Amino acid sequence: MSDYDGMGWLVALAIFSLAQWGSFFDDNKKPEYGTTLNLPVNCRAYVQASVDGFRRGEFEVRAVMNALERNCGANGQA
Repeated sequence: MSDYDGMGWLVALAIFSLAQWGSFFDDNKKPEYGTTLNLPVNCRAYVQASVDGFRRGEFEVRAVMNALERNCGANGQA
């Protein structure tokens, strides 16, 4: 094995480690809900609540899409 091959594996390991480290701090890794009213706190929980509400017939498609864009879109607050 040449030194060049070893360096490639080292670079690959460094990239993999950085990717894993970044996912450790992901706020949307698991759904989170508030403590008092049990409302969705992060986007993962909000998306699931929206889909569940749509399936139960509580929300129309346009309302769900607008709410998802408002809360979890590019300029979202969640």
